[in-house]
Amino acid sequence: MQPTPTTAQFLGMTCLGLIAVPAALAQEQAKPQAASAFGITHAKGKHIDVSYRKRPVLRLMVANDTSNKKKEQETYKVYAHVMDPLDRQGRRRLTKGAGDKFTHHRGIFVGWSKTTVEGVGGVDTWHMKGNRQHFVKILEQKSEPESATLSVAIDWVKGTQSLMREVRTFVVHRPGTKGEVLIDESSTITATADKTVLAGDPEHAGMQFRAHEAVVKNKSAKYLFPEGQLPGNKGDKDMAWAAMSFSIEDRTYFVQHMSHPALPKGNVYSAYRDYGRFGAYFRKTLDKGHSATFRVRFYISPGSFAGDADEARKPMMQRYADYVKDVH
Repeated sequence: MQPTPTTAQFLGMTCLGLIAVPAALAQEQAKPQAASAFGITHAKGKHIDVSYRKRPVLRLMVANDTSNKKKEQETYKVYAHVMDPLDRQGRRRLTKGAGDKFTHHRGIFVGWSKTTVEGVGGVDTWHMKGNRQHFVKILEQKSEPESATLSVAIDWVKGTQSLMREVRTFVVHRPGTKGEVLIDESSTITATADKTVLAGDPEHAGMQFRAHEAVVKNKSAKYLFPEGQLPGNKGDKDMAWAAMSFSIEDRTYFVQHMSHPALPKGNVYSAYRDYGRFGAYFRKTLDKGHSATFRVRFYISPGSFAGDADEARKPMMQRYADYVKDVH
């Protein structure tokens, strides 16, 4: 029996014409891959779009412009807009950007108001006082038939000093026919300067979602939680999910924010503001050079909660069960 060649030998012999590729293998290699309707485009210095059928679904804002105070304030953090995949013009945002009430609340965003770094002191990475999140580069972009993945490197800095490095990843799943979409977010943070404590409170820290600025005026945000549970410091810790409905002009949407069970214990939801900011707060201590990964999932859909509270909870409970099963 002839010994099986190594990969390097196999490639070398193939290139030299000394070995034939088996017909079955050749057929497998020639099998066409299913086409993806997803696309990822980078408008450099502005944003990165994850699109489905040429309509943006997620827009990651990556500008870093310190040319004047206004631009500096508008671009001090990396965040993601959620776009309506049913909008043929690709312009309908469901989330708020810079400006309006609480300018630091922007789309899907990450931060901790009472971060402390040994040798540096307190750093407010929620309001972004004296620090910034710098987009560095795209680490991965992948379009598949059922989803698209975008992973980027972000440097959290104070002046010229790097405090933390982050790998932020979004997986955008194929939108449904009614415009519903699942978005997975993971944030892997490494303490680069020294021992770092990520801390704050439910109102000013964590991985959160801020609805469109129209909700400030119409005060349409309404919330739903697992049966018998409540958000906030006086509520339930480690709640699995919270959901919010809101209106933009004559359209209604809802978002379910799901916390992965691997988040640090003691996770608390803030989910009661009528202007539409909600999300999960947790704290974590990182020694220098150490990393931690935090995961959440968003389900965003046109329409409002289905039926009464009990009826509305049923699909949300199932979506959360699917999340735990799908993302390890």
